[in-house]
Amino acid sequence: MADATLLVTGGAGFTGRHLMGAANQRGYRCIAMAQHDAQQESDPYPTLIADLLDPESLEQAILEAKPDYIVHLAAISFVAHGSAAEIYQVNQLGTINLLDAIRKNAPEIKKVLIASSANIYGNTATLPITESVPPVPVNHYGMSKVTMELATRLYKDLPIVLSRPFNYTGCGQSPNFLIPKIVNAFKAGQRAIELGNLDVSRDFSDVRDVVAAYLRLLETDIAAPAYNVCSGTATSLLSVIETLNDLAGY
Repeated sequence: MADATLLVTGGAGFTGRHLMGAANQRGYRCIAMAQHDAQQESDPYPTLIADLLDPESLEQAILEAKPDYIVHLAAISFVAHGSAAEIYQVNQLGTINLLDAIRKNAPEIKKVLIASSANIYGNTATLPITESVPPVPVNHYGMSKVTMELATRLYKDLPIVLSRPFNYTGCGQSPNFLIPKIVNAFKAGQRAIELGNLDVSRDFSDVRDVVAAYLRLLETDIAAPAYNVCSGTATSLLSVIETLNDLAGY
């Protein structure tokens, strides 16, 4: 969108880099917000340093960026993160701090897209999983996203839309996540890898499709507060491994 400024929290991260690349091609002026100096990771886009748990730094970053749109990606996104307290502090309180800073310093913002997660649905047996399925999180990460979503209801004066992405992957994703873990094992020539239950299927998307959906949510009028972002197709973990067997030749 020509002449519009897009501020991306977590802009130096995996999804943030892909999002800013796609947004730049659409004419946005992209600015990354990061917790530390991540200029190299977010090049060629400027980076503002701010901590979600430091309200003053958030206010200063928003004043400096003067954004038309904000995409909030910064979060603890690894389900097995060791500290439950940190998960809630960053994902819930950090989002509240950001929304307070937006309300104070960017009240005319055109849209705020907040990345939640399909993890909020837990192990529901309801299929297909639509946005109306009640959340039944089974871990602190999922619960932190539920409480974050509930907190956004206190900001009805801001144009907020929530995305609930299912599993997605792509170049640059941390090896903590499933697909990069398997790919890296094949790249290293490993003959064994510990994965747990193989008899599962997941909805996997390409990160490029996910960020395209995010930009569409920014640019179109919305009729619901939250949207699932997914492929709609279940892929078995065994089929992923079989594909990599063929590519690697062993």
